[in-house]
Amino acid sequence: MAKRSERRWRDSFVLKNSLVKEALSEFLGTFVMVTLGCGCVAQSVLSGEALGGAQMVSVGFAMAVTIAIYVAGGVSGGHVNPAVSFAMCITGKMVWAKFPVYVFAQFLGAFVGAATVYGVNHDALMSYTGGNLTVTGDIRTAHIFATYPSEYLSVTNGFADQVLSTAFLLVGVFAIFDQGNLGVPKGLEPIGIGLLIILLTSSLSMNSGCAMNPARDLSPRLFTLMAGWGPEVFTAGNHWWWVPIVGPMVGAGFGAAIYMLFIELHHSQPPPPQSNAAHDKYELTSM
Repeated sequence: MAKRSERRWRDSFVLKNSLVKEALSEFLGTFVMVTLGCGCVAQSVLSGEALGGAQMVSVGFAMAVTIAIYVAGGVSGGHVNPAVSFAMCITGKMVWAKFPVYVFAQFLGAFVGAATVYGVNHDALMSYTGGNLTVTGDIRTAHIFATYPSEYLSVTNGFADQVLSTAFLLVGVFAIFDQGNLGVPKGLEPIGIGLLIILLTSSLSMNSGCAMNPARDLSPRLFTLMAGWGPEVFTAGNHWWWVPIVGPMVGAGFGAAIYMLFIELHHSQPPPPQSNAAHDKYELTSM
């Protein structure tokens, strides 16, 4: 009797709509990524790099992406990035009807993640800044949450930077999940993505932080606008804010097209079916 009651209680909470399940998955995955990834940046900045630095941020953010994909991958594919979802849609790997739902969930998860980083590090922020939250200057802290260009960087060069880095990201993602290529053992794909992120942040982050993700950048930027950094978060860097949004979307299209045209379309035969159906949803390419 008790078991039947427990089962009935659980069934009352089980979602029936698959798209809602996927949206919740993308929300949670993106929340995990931003909370842990921007948390690495916060620890590094607020400790004066005594508890971090460029290497820790590179590895830490990559591991945040890895865990986020493990969290969400079996339900929604673990995109946690509108640019990835866009690439899946334009290559026919995900239906366009899901795109706005995924993107909304990703942006919302990133916003809540930024708020969590702020809340956890509130006292450290106040101690480090003396309550003066700034975008530029010696005690700037807005870059904990969103990316900003180096002083030497032009908008044109920065846009090209974001297009190129995101194109490489998508080429790598498609290769890792391509069963017709060398392939990655089931369940290890997120680790491959994490290593790819480490490589990209080690080679292409000097200019502007290697955002490659509109949700990871715009939602935390909106949070900082509301939390006390003010409108400068949108005017700094010659109105830089739109570059980490548009650049990654363009780069995702280029990266997906390059991999399809150079590799995937030319596989001599379709890959053999996988016997373990339980892992099918780990495939970004199955969406």
